[in-house]
Amino acid sequence: MGKLNGRVAIVTGAGRGIGRAIALALAAEGAKVVVASRTESTVVQVVAEIEAQGGEALGITCDVGERRQVEATVAEAVGHFGRLDIVVNNAQGFGTKEAPEGSPGFMALESFPEDVWDYTFQTGLKATLYFMQAAFPHLRERGGKIINFGSGNGVGAMKGTAAYNAAKESIRSLTRTAAAEWGKYDICVNAIVPTMVTDAARDFLERRPGIEEKLIAQIPLRRMGNVDSDIGPVAVFLASSDSDFITGQTLNVDGGQFLRP
Repeated sequence: MGKLNGRVAIVTGAGRGIGRAIALALAAEGAKVVVASRTESTVVQVVAEIEAQGGEALGITCDVGERRQVEATVAEAVGHFGRLDIVVNNAQGFGTKEAPEGSPGFMALESFPEDVWDYTFQTGLKATLYFMQAAFPHLRERGGKIINFGSGNGVGAMKGTAAYNAAKESIRSLTRTAAAEWGKYDICVNAIVPTMVTDAARDFLERRPGIEEKLIAQIPLRRMGNVDSDIGPVAVFLASSDSDFITGQTLNVDGGQFLRP
């Protein structure tokens, strides 16, 4: 029996990278997974991967920065599978709506463009809030799990990525607030701060020659994380009954990069 048999999960940004790895990991443990992402081709591909492994999935193309699309995604998920138990808010946009980017570019704080700032918050903090609010009426019926995402950029105050830093730290605050308010409904809300090799991370590092070596030197385990073997199992833990007494926490899946007492 899988740890998540009978559960229904929505994973945003599930077309690639961390989101894809989490969608596959949840499905492997028996969850029925809604693969939500902005790009239809990657949605179709991940659904096919899950089905090829014997899992059950529903693909939905969704721009997480649009509240109506978020609400429609949650409604379609519940209509198709009959319930909702897990929400993984992984999606995050960069650049602007008209000119999206794959990762945050270096932009000095004193001249940070307002349109980039707004889009980063719209597709990160506000998108996370949209999904949490849309899912709440369904999760409160029997309890549930919400997994949000912070970033080492925010924790470590990475220079040049102010909007991303601020949005991700705001998401961690939102996570703690939701945990405090929704605990009475047996809804556990936690955040992950990952240090993983993804397409977006690779793009970010390639724009900054030499930074990967410096980053790895700061990690006690001396490597970047692997999305399949390092992040997927953590998401399964937070989504399953194994973590029923954990809420409002940040799990640093980072090889020890950000050690705190």
